Amino acid sequence: MAAVAAASGPFFSFPERALASQKTLRIAKWAHFLPEYDSWFEKELASQWGEKNDTKIIVDHIPVERVHADAAAEVAAGKGHDLFMFPWPPAEFHRHAIDHAEIYQNVSFKYGSIPQISYKSTFSPKTKTHFAFADFWVPSPLHYFEDNWAEAGMPLGPGTYDSLHSGGQRIRAKLGIPCGLALTPTLEGNISLHTLLYAFRAQILDARGNVVLGTNAFTTNALNFVKSLNQDAGSSDELAWGPSGNVQAMLARKISCTTNSISLLRIAERENPALAKKIRLQPPLLGPYGVTAFPHATNCSSIWNFADNKEGAKQFLVDLIDSSGTGYEKSQSCNFPAYPKTVPNLIVRLDRDSQSDPPHKYNTLKDALHWTPNLGAPWLANPAWMEVFNSFVIPRMFASVVQGHLTAQDAAAAAQREVTDIVEKWNQIQSPAPRG
Repeated sequence: MAAVAAASGPFFSFPERALASQKTLRIAKWAHFLPEYDSWFEKELASQWGEKNDTKIIVDHIPVERVHADAAAEVAAGKGHDLFMFPWPPAEFHRHAIDHAEIYQNVSFKYGSIPQISYKSTFSPKTKTHFAFADFWVPSPLHYFEDNWAEAGMPLGPGTYDSLHSGGQRIRAKLGIPCGLALTPTLEGNISLHTLLYAFRAQILDARGNVVLGTNAFTTNALNFVKSLNQDAGSSDELAWGPSGNVQAMLARKISCTTNSISLLRIAERENPALAKKIRLQPPLLGPYGVTAFPHATNCSSIWNFADNKEGAKQFLVDLIDSSGTGYEKSQSCNFPAYPKTVPNLIVRLDRDSQSDPPHKYNTLKDALHWTPNLGAPWLANPAWMEVFNSFVIPRMFASVVQGHLTAQDAAAAAQREVTDIVEKWNQIQSPAPRG
């Protein structure tokens, strides 16, 4: 009877038993700037992986502005998703994540050693572990209307922060169109103002984690520049924009330029090709510290140490790298792979883009890795730096000066005190090595 049962086994199905043995993988994912990417991620990538690995996959898309709060709530409750995908380094949550070194090691066999942007975005020197796994990043170039800037004698765009001010001033005086630097406590404001601060050599922390923001003239120079820029070439709207406010203003032709991911231009190409034809891209503006811009997003995936399906989450991330090329296509070139081998012909693709007019418009991004440092630069992304980022210390500091509430010196001093409190808090927190 046993032999008969064994021989007959493959011809019988037990749906209840199979359902009971099927694992579940819960993924929280930040909502991408282009919904087409999220649709592919959930309906194709995750769905096919789930079928192959006999796993039910649940993907929840979270708006960027809710990501930090939702992650904090899960940590406080000690339960939630197995895998949480952040658009920035989740260093604040490093004590609640497993060590992801094993994932990097498995990926290295096929695609090489860990890239610098991934290492600096996910490594904790305090615990000697990786609190996340970074597989792609999104550049943040300058977008500008060629016809507007031709009126200012700069058809190739402003190029420097000084020319942004002088050219923007002429454009507003002649056409009534302001420049569009995001100044609000949003992702766009955070990235543009942290970038500007860094370009003006005003670092937040030094290599030892000491606060250097506001301790020299670099911070006040940056604050005074933005105040002057807003008064001479900007508008009050820049202080009222919500999430993606600069994108909406650009698509409505209410501003002459802004910094953003190329999702802005992709939306224009889809919705208004004639408008998109007038938008040009260029590398970040040149400042005293050189040409540099923080990534608009850095995809960092963390597996919680309280996750129910750690092994499934690990395997998902290892396998995810194999789809980097398709992810690059589905994101319409927004997602630059951390591992270059996954998209070996990236430069050729940028030079021959099928959607853009002219086709070589995106080739200005070919050197993006050279002008994109990690958040936390020039050092690693650490908990204190990322709390400064996520609590919008920098946008609030700039807003207080632009609105006339504080002088540049007083605003820098107030921000310095706030950052110091954050650093001291983290210095007092014990950081045991992650479990799992």
